[in-house]
Amino acid sequence: MKTILIWGTGKLAKQFVENQCHGDIIGFIETVRTKDFFMQKPVYGSHEIPSGYDYIVIANSYVSEIYNLCLNLRIDVSKIIFLYKVNNRVGCTDQAVIKEILLERNYINYCMEFGLQDSALIEKDIMEYQKLNKRVNFDINEQNMWPIIRDKYDVAGTINNYFLQDLWAARHIIGSGIKKHFDIGSRLDGFIAHLLAADIEVTMIDVREFPGEVEHLYTIVDDATYLHQVIDESVESMSALCSLEHFGLGRYGDSIDPESCFKCFDNIQKKLKKDGELYISVPVGKERVEFNAHRIFYASTVVESFSSLQLVEYSCVAEKKIEYSVDIHKYDNDMHNGEYRYGLFHFVKK
Repeated sequence: MKTILIWGTGKLAKQFVENQCHGDIIGFIETVRTKDFFMQKPVYGSHEIPSGYDYIVIANSYVSEIYNLCLNLRIDVSKIIFLYKVNNRVGCTDQAVIKEILLERNYINYCMEFGLQDSALIEKDIMEYQKLNKRVNFDINEQNMWPIIRDKYDVAGTINNYFLQDLWAARHIIGSGIKKHFDIGSRLDGFIAHLLAADIEVTMIDVREFPGEVEHLYTIVDDATYLHQVIDESVESMSALCSLEHFGLGRYGDSIDPESCFKCFDNIQKKLKKDGELYISVPVGKERVEFNAHRIFYASTVVESFSSLQLVEYSCVAEKKIEYSVDIHKYDNDMHNGEYRYGLFHFVKK
């Protein structure tokens, strides 16, 4: 049995171990060591890697940095198995060794990452199927083979922060009983689909082209900063889920304008009629711009920016859970550490 070190002490490393591998794990590596043990094994810094290992498995997303560090430290990269792409497929490329160490679950993920085909992964299933099949029309024919390996250990769909955010807003809007709704740049195949299925007519504006036409969905392709297409005090129900934080950063081909999202905040308030309701979500935490991806807001900044509206609810979604009725300043110092928290704001115009 080969001895291995795993470079990483986060979710990816934990998942790799839980998926099982074939080897004696003698420890973990952190680029800069922050802990002594991980999963009951010793942790080493990048400058104190012990000898005596056969392979190092890089279970970490910072692959380019680690690859360059390994070169600087003169580590034999042929003894390194990268689970994620650098620029090319570097390190150990011996398929037999990789397959032996990773075992099936990790090896399938590896093949998907690098676009590799390995028919051996389904050969056993082919033999079993042929042995049991009694229907001539459903015999396996090489000309009709369509091997798919990625689904074997996958979960049944995705429940993530976007899913919960869309569900939160859709429940509110459907429960309100309105029949016409206006949206700015939300998720078409999630949130908007929920509303259409509930027979709510949706007008949606987005700076991007729409992929096609759908019954009861009316679309406007334009920059929504000023909402020129909407009459003042005409909208009964409006939403913008994870869209406003992108305004003015150029990410989606829009013009650069540091004030664009705040201008849109002002114009949204003008377009809502009395008792009109607004549902928005934006990343919340330590306030900053992460150019050109998005802005992250203090929750209080959002509330203050919608000063002509009354806050009905402020909740948060993070780590696949919704936290209801959150104190407005609770996450003012949150830097996220890779897991974004979305503030869910429900306002009404009084």
